[in-house]
Amino acid sequence: MKKYYVRYITALLLFGSNGIVASHIALNSYEIVCLRTFIGSVLLISIFLLAGNRFTFYKSVKSFMFLTISGIAMGLSWMFLYEAYNRMGVSVASLCYYCGPVIVMVLAPVLFKEKLTFIKISGFISVLIGICLINSQSITGGGNIFGVACGLISAVMYALMVIFNKKADKITGMENSVIQLMVSFLTVAVFVLFKQGLIINLSRESIPWILFLGIANTGIGCLLYFSSIGNLPVQTVAVTGYLEPLSAVIFSVLFLHEYMGIIQIAGAICIIGGAVWSEGIVHISS
Repeated sequence: MKKYYVRYITALLLFGSNGIVASHIALNSYEIVCLRTFIGSVLLISIFLLAGNRFTFYKSVKSFMFLTISGIAMGLSWMFLYEAYNRMGVSVASLCYYCGPVIVMVLAPVLFKEKLTFIKISGFISVLIGICLINSQSITGGGNIFGVACGLISAVMYALMVIFNKKADKITGMENSVIQLMVSFLTVAVFVLFKQGLIINLSRESIPWILFLGIANTGIGCLLYFSSIGNLPVQTVAVTGYLEPLSAVIFSVLFLHEYMGIIQIAGAICIIGGAVWSEGIVHISS
């Protein structure tokens, strides 16, 4: 079980650096998502085939359908999230987006028969308080209504992505990641095709950053992420997932020199404490 936790946390840290990398790319939101999913898909397919693996998804139509829905949800989630970034800023958009784990945790007892314990609930409340504290300045400043809508839609898509990926239990490991990312790319590519045609003008300065975003943050990140969440409890995925926005804040302070006040530091402590409380005590008691 430990290796799945390591994979999952590594993926979250990679995802948390998305904003840092994307800030160096001179493209709009859906173009960035289209390119990152394309590059990530090519990388994963190459690794999958070079390792001598063969696709077996056709043996389980039901799991393939669930995984397809999950991939579509992921593509839509990223598009709405990046649009929310543009409309109202990263902080408020992240807060809206991470209503997704709340939805997952609430539905987990019904969909997956996972027990919702007091420790998990209290830990999750601590995490929510932490997110609110970190984003308190942005919240009091208001936001764009359409941007908020995009953020909340991205949260719903996030929840659908996790839930349906969990249900696709017959397709696991790298094959799961490959199909998930391929479907996500096709979803975004169709949108871009109807929006402007598949023509994206990429500057020379942006090429290294989009390659890094596609290879490391998307290809490798998704491989680690989707090869781990299927082996972890859904509520664990939901609570620990808050390390992603926490790492995004820390990275912005370290690399973009953004200010982090006492309230934001308190929020970071709440997030880490909530994650450790909801998971660590359960493991010790078991």
